[in-house]
Amino acid sequence: MRKWLLPEHIEDILPADARRIEALRRAMLDLFEVHGYELVLPPLLEYVESLLTGTGHDLDLQTFKLVDQLSGRMLGLRADIAPQVARIDAHLMNRTGVNRLCYAGSVLHTLPEGLNRTREPLQIGAEIYGHAGVESDVEVQRLMLDALQLAGLSRLQLDIGHVAVFRALVRRAGMDAEAETELFRATQAKDAAMIASLTRGIARALRAPLQALPELAGGREALAQAKRLLPDYAEIRQALAQLRAIADALQDTGAQIGFDLGELRGYHYHSGVVFAAYAAGSSNALARGGRYDEVGAAFGRARPATGFSMDLREIVAASPGAPTRKAVLAPYRPQDAALQRRIAALRKAGGIVIVDLPGHERARRELGCKHKLARRKGKWAVVRN
Repeated sequence: MRKWLLPEHIEDILPADARRIEALRRAMLDLFEVHGYELVLPPLLEYVESLLTGTGHDLDLQTFKLVDQLSGRMLGLRADIAPQVARIDAHLMNRTGVNRLCYAGSVLHTLPEGLNRTREPLQIGAEIYGHAGVESDVEVQRLMLDALQLAGLSRLQLDIGHVAVFRALVRRAGMDAEAETELFRATQAKDAAMIASLTRGIARALRAPLQALPELAGGREALAQAKRLLPDYAEIRQALAQLRAIADALQDTGAQIGFDLGELRGYHYHSGVVFAAYAAGSSNALARGGRYDEVGAAFGRARPATGFSMDLREIVAASPGAPTRKAVLAPYRPQDAALQRRIAALRKAGGIVIVDLPGHERARRELGCKHKLARRKGKWAVVRN
C-alpha cells in the first residue's frame, strides 16, 4: 500500500488535539471580545507587495510566493497575520480613535523556526491601533498573560526589551545599512566576539555600550546597569522609563518580569517595546509581540500600534491535558420519540451523544463511549456502558 506523506514540518491535527485547539481558540476569542477587541478575518493570500509592505525584510524569506493566473501578478501566502490587520486598520476601517482588533487563522512559513516547529502555525493574536502611550503596551501584555493563563499555563515569565536602544546607538555611530544588519544579527545571537569585531572602528563612547548591550538582561538590576553603561540620550532615557513603567503596571499579574536589551527580534518591523512570554517547562517563547508604529504609514495612514500573537498548536502542546469529555452511546431507534427527545436534551446541555448506526457492533470500542442510553423503569437513562 502506498504511504501518503506530508511535506516536512507539516502535519495533520488528530481529533484529541483538534478539540483542545478549537476549544482554546474559542475561549481566547471570547476573552478578547469582552475586552473590546473585534474579530477580523484577513485572506490567506494577497499580492506580495501588500503582504510585505512595512515589514522590512523579516517576512520576505518566510513567505511562499506564487503567480496569480488571473492577473499574472505575484501572490504570497501569509506568514504573519498582524501586517494584514494593520492594513485593515489603516486602509479599510478609517477610525480616528483607538481601534482594537483580534484574529485567528493559519499562516505558512517556508522554513520552520526550530527543529521541532511546524511550518503551519495556527496564529491567534490581538492588536491596538491609534494609541502611542505605554498604557496600550501594558493592556496588550496583560491580555496576553491572561490568555496564557486561560490555557492552564503557570509560572509565566515575561521578558521585555526595547529596539529604540540599539537603534539610537547604531544611528549615532553612523553605520551603513549592511554594517547595521551584521551588528543586529550578532547582537541578537549574543556573539560577543563578532560584536567586538564589527564595532572596532567606532568611537569608544558608542563601542562599549554596543558591546555591553547583549549582557543587559535580567531583573530590575539590568535597567539600573543600563542607566550606568548607556549614553544619556533622550530616546534611551525614554525607553528605559517605559520598561520600568510596564514592569510596575504588571506586578499584579503573577508573572516573573525580566528585561533583555539585546533582544531585537523583529527589529526591522518593531519600533519600540518588544516582549516575549514563556511558561514553566517550555524553552521556546509561547507568545511574542511589540510596538510597530511605523507599519501603518506604508498603507497610507500612520497609526501607532502594539499587539501580540501566539501559535495555538504550541500553546496546547505546552498546556496541561484537558480531561476527556464523556460520550454517551445511543441505540439506533429513529422512531422512538422519547429516545429522540432524550438525545436532543443531552446535546442541548452540551453532552456528546453518538448514535450507534446498525452493522458496526464489533467496532463500538472505537467510539470511546463509557456510557450509554438504556431503558430504566420505562425511561431513557444514562448508565455505564
